[in-house]
Amino acid sequence: MIVTVVAMPQGTIVRTDLAEARRRLAATRYLLVDVELPETGPKEGEQLARRLGLGDTDLDWFGRPGEPARADFLGDTVGLVVPVVQDERVTYAHAVAGDRYLVTAHRGPAFLAPEITAHVRRERPRDAVALLFLVLQSALATFRRAAVAALLEVEELEDDMFQQRRPEQVYRLSRLRRRSALLHHSLLPYLQAVDEVITRRMMSPDFPLERQRLAREFQHVARMVLTDIETLQEATRRAFGSYSSLVAGEQNNVINRLAIVSVIFLPLSFLTGFFGMNFAFLTDELESRAVFWLLAIGLQICVLGGAFYVLHRTRIWRRLRDED
Repeated sequence: MIVTVVAMPQGTIVRTDLAEARRRLAATRYLLVDVELPETGPKEGEQLARRLGLGDTDLDWFGRPGEPARADFLGDTVGLVVPVVQDERVTYAHAVAGDRYLVTAHRGPAFLAPEITAHVRRERPRDAVALLFLVLQSALATFRRAAVAALLEVEELEDDMFQQRRPEQVYRLSRLRRRSALLHHSLLPYLQAVDEVITRRMMSPDFPLERQRLAREFQHVARMVLTDIETLQEATRRAFGSYSSLVAGEQNNVINRLAIVSVIFLPLSFLTGFFGMNFAFLTDELESRAVFWLLAIGLQICVLGGAFYVLHRTRIWRRLRDED
């Protein structure tokens, strides 16, 4: 377990243990504590809130693995389970914020810590609530980057399909569609829970105007990120439609070619079958060489000429040439 303490607003970073972090939480006016829990092994996150001196029984979930997205208003503190996009998966970071502190916990590397530290040193948030909204904005930014990157990949893939359709493209589209569903499924319940808490707090007359501004800005960014994800879902559906249209067009080309073959060879097959039958008129009356050439060659040439005339009149040749 790695505990990082950031003294605010200076942004001084210190690595320590739980006991020292608990002492600093009790004594320091404004503090950020980040706890990195091991991804495997014993569940050290159990009872993490009590070990840090946060002490609320409603925070038993803090640091516990497998917790879904949540947002709880607990008197003077707020507890959150925040989804964050890391590489190809969605992980969850836990956060507890009060008036004097912000404590975060996560399993695996501190993927948000460098970005948050840079924002802290640049923007100098005035209190723990402003710092909390900064963390929430950083988490939303991971979803936006993932959605935009996937959207650009879908558009590039769609352009490649129109150049040359390949079977592996449908598998890439399926992967991107599953990714868009994962982003939407992970973000939407979290935003609904956070909106409920924010709305309830904003209705309180003692909610400061500065915090109302931060809450509105967060809700605005959240709606934009959700719109980006929905745009990605729509783009994947459109790309699948384009792929299906290309497949249908190729199938139509095959059917048109089969129609051409049928128009040409079906009459010829009929003639050869008819004159190949063994009945008295054909065997007794049609014996001369002139009759043979007339029927075997002349009649088939006439049939071929009629077939090509029909194809020309129906514009099948031109349609195939345009599609190619």
